[in-house]
Amino acid sequence: MFDKIEKLESSLIQHGPNNDRVYLMKLAEKDVPVIIEKLHDLSLMKKYTKIFAKVSGKMVDEFIDNDFKKEATIPKFFKGKETAHFVSRFIGAARSFLSPAKKQKIKKNIEIALTKKDQNELNRPEAKFRALEHQDARLLVHLYEKTFKVYPFPIFDEQYIKKTMDENIDYYGAFVDDQLVAASSAEKDIENKNAEMTDFATLPKHRGKNLSYFLLEEMEREMIEQDYKTLFTIARAESIGMNATFARTDYEFAGTLVNNTLIGEDIESMNVWYKHL
Repeated sequence: MFDKIEKLESSLIQHGPNNDRVYLMKLAEKDVPVIIEKLHDLSLMKKYTKIFAKVSGKMVDEFIDNDFKKEATIPKFFKGKETAHFVSRFIGAARSFLSPAKKQKIKKNIEIALTKKDQNELNRPEAKFRALEHQDARLLVHLYEKTFKVYPFPIFDEQYIKKTMDENIDYYGAFVDDQLVAASSAEKDIENKNAEMTDFATLPKHRGKNLSYFLLEEMEREMIEQDYKTLFTIARAESIGMNATFARTDYEFAGTLVNNTLIGEDIESMNVWYKHL
């Protein structure tokens, strides 16, 4: 069972028990301020413990005035011009709590990642990198099944992969001896010219070869070709690997989303990184 993606008024939301939250993915400005109350009502009805929203700079004060707090900020997010704020309202103290040990670990990971800036001289691995197509969907699903126990979106469904390929997601793969050993995706907001660099997965025996770094390079080249303005990612805050990969490729740290996303069997905090093209 995956969290649902559906319309609330004219806005796009994701919600469900996996992430135990409502996520306002795409806000229709005409829905403000009424949507704030509707998000709260939905969270109470479903007993969710977090409301998470991505909103523009001109809308953010409405959310702040209704007990949301800023967790991350990306300038020039919408069409390369307008700022986006990632804001959250926690229902109950437990969801907003981070132990001192976790806070320290997240802080240390960010500091380590930032030391990697400009250290992008990596040996290119013996792998072929390319965009994936419909005929690769089954290979991609098999890779994801070997990499993730659970995931917020139905990436284990071949038809879902093909459908999203046709809509707004570009998938990329790394092949060794014709075997798909790593993959990633660029989830594009076509209207606002930004894209999320996400769904990084590498088979265990091929980790440590910087495949994610070179997949990211491949995606960036394509996003430049497609005239995208801003790239971003939401990376596990307690795992150094992907944070370091994005810092190494000159992404800027934007903030931490506390207890935000189901990864494996736990809801984890996530770091937001961004880059202007």
